[in-house]
Amino acid sequence: MSTPPLILGLESSCDDTAAAVLRGPGDAPELLSSVVSSQTDLHAAFGGVVPEIAARAHTEKLDLMVEEALDAAGVSLTDIDAIAVTSGPGLIGGVLAGVMAAKGLAMGLGKPLIGVNHLAGHALTPRLTDGVTFPYLMLLVSGGHCQFLRVDGPEAFSRLGGTIDDAPGEAFDKVARILGLPQPGGPSVETAAKAGDPARFALPRPLMDRPGCDLSFSGLKTAVIRTRDQMTEAQGGLTEQDRADLCASFQAAVADVLAGKSERALSACDGLTAFAVAGGVAANQTLRARLTAVAEVAGVPFLAPPLRLCTDNAAMIAYAGLLAFEGGRVDDMTLSARPRWPLDRVAAPLIGSGKKGAKA
Repeated sequence: MSTPPLILGLESSCDDTAAAVLRGPGDAPELLSSVVSSQTDLHAAFGGVVPEIAARAHTEKLDLMVEEALDAAGVSLTDIDAIAVTSGPGLIGGVLAGVMAAKGLAMGLGKPLIGVNHLAGHALTPRLTDGVTFPYLMLLVSGGHCQFLRVDGPEAFSRLGGTIDDAPGEAFDKVARILGLPQPGGPSVETAAKAGDPARFALPRPLMDRPGCDLSFSGLKTAVIRTRDQMTEAQGGLTEQDRADLCASFQAAVADVLAGKSERALSACDGLTAFAVAGGVAANQTLRARLTAVAEVAGVPFLAPPLRLCTDNAAMIAYAGLLAFEGGRVDDMTLSARPRWPLDRVAAPLIGSGKKGAKA
């Protein structure tokens, strides 16, 4: 009996530098290690991710993360059977740093190289964490992307809809900046919302009056700005309660839109084994509660990854690479970094572009 393959995964698509070691087989994976170095402190003063700073930090940290992941897994580089790396979509400098590091490792070790779509890593996370079988519906909701995907196989994704402008994560970050809250915006808004009244401000639910599963969050962000400006003009500024109520009202609007569109996506699919969510915004507890209720009504299990696997990580990249490796797909030294890389190669591109690349 052959030994299950050992995969080293690298992730550097935005502002987290990550490495992981995972052992196969694909239907019973064993995650041996997963380490992440966050760049939050480096970008805090700028109110968002600065691509040049991110790329430089990835270059400085990648080898250290690899060493840390190998140590935590109790293996050496020579034990690795293949190198999996995010080769898109993302901030091109960061993606390029990861691809070049992976090429160097693959060439030096004489091991196969596997380029992984970052979004596929998120979309396949329920297979890694819960062993869910195909097909399932995935709501991928992160800092730069938001889309509904029917997942029929390791490389078979059908997009039912997605955001035509800002992704929810971008909207959370922008609302946090608007209200003077620290970055990253998602956790800051969620924390402030706990003390707020979600019914105080009548914010819009964009595109809910139109059929289909496409989403939009730019207008919701603009409505928050107008509400803030109106209150500032009327009373000379915002109180802490005003800020909390705005956060709660905004968060409720996002949850309403995602829950409503999820109902539509579920009704459009037959034979699903589960409804899953992944991506950084999936860590939001209000959203999880709403999506859990939607799945219960639809009669399908709801799956959400552990919080540490919601945000960018290399475990999901190693797992997507493992499935590709088992399927016989490997890349060579011509592998390129891609700022844009749609999962559904048949569907028409969505309008708009986010901080992690095109809406794919």
